[in-house]
Amino acid sequence: MLVHLNDVLLQARSGGYAVGLFNALDTEMARGVIGAAEKLRAPVIVGTAEVLLPSSPLENVADVLLPMARRASVPVVVHYDHGLTFEKCMEALKLGFTSIMYDCSTEGYEENVRKVAEMTRIAHAFGATVEAELGHVGDAAGSDDPARYYTDPRQAADFAARTQVDALAIAVGTAHGAYKLPPKLDFDRIETIARTIPTPLVLHGGSGLSDEDFRESIRRGISKVNIFTDLNLAGARAAQAALDAGATAMTELMEAQVQAIQAAAEEKMCLFGAQGRA
Repeated sequence: MLVHLNDVLLQARSGGYAVGLFNALDTEMARGVIGAAEKLRAPVIVGTAEVLLPSSPLENVADVLLPMARRASVPVVVHYDHGLTFEKCMEALKLGFTSIMYDCSTEGYEENVRKVAEMTRIAHAFGATVEAELGHVGDAAGSDDPARYYTDPRQAADFAARTQVDALAIAVGTAHGAYKLPPKLDFDRIETIARTIPTPLVLHGGSGLSDEDFRESIRRGISKVNIFTDLNLAGARAAQAALDAGATAMTELMEAQVQAIQAAAEEKMCLFGAQGRA
């Protein structure tokens, strides 16, 4: 069933577990992720991000994900992640995405507040929910010290009140992409922010964290975890293994990818404690 963020994250926050966002750019990825959710009876968030649109255009992703979400036997949010432009966020809303992330985290604080508050009003009129980011989750391949961009708990309270966002991504030491060195998460900061605001908190840059990192982050107050790299790599490895084993047709690669992506998604859903929560 097609739902929005509040249908799954408010329960996750009160229940002490997290719901995974798994970017799914094609039918095989979507089959793997939604298949995992249905098998485990877990709520799930599927979607894409603006940086991934060169690989799969937004309207094509909508054509795949929205019908599959409506047919699913578990709650499925279709989410547009890291929307960087007002125009693309509006396109996602018009296509029927039930959730968008408007990422203005690189803007100054007041501009971030202004833009996100405006988008929240618009999205709520569409019946959709909004995620924003405060602080900045960096690039794992970069050299910047991530502590420079950590989310300030007092600022988070002001931001949540003024924007009325439905979920807030916070910067606590994670980064996007594959990590060169193990990250060091600021768990105390997660807990402080979770106690300060009622808004469900989001952990970006989840691929590559240890199982214990995930468990502790969720225990301290994270309600949504974003995963893409792990699934992307699992699908690629499965395709390569099928080719090495003598596969000569796309149909042979597709089934191998679906199975590998489903297995990777199931592992994360169980780790997040989402199984049996649908």
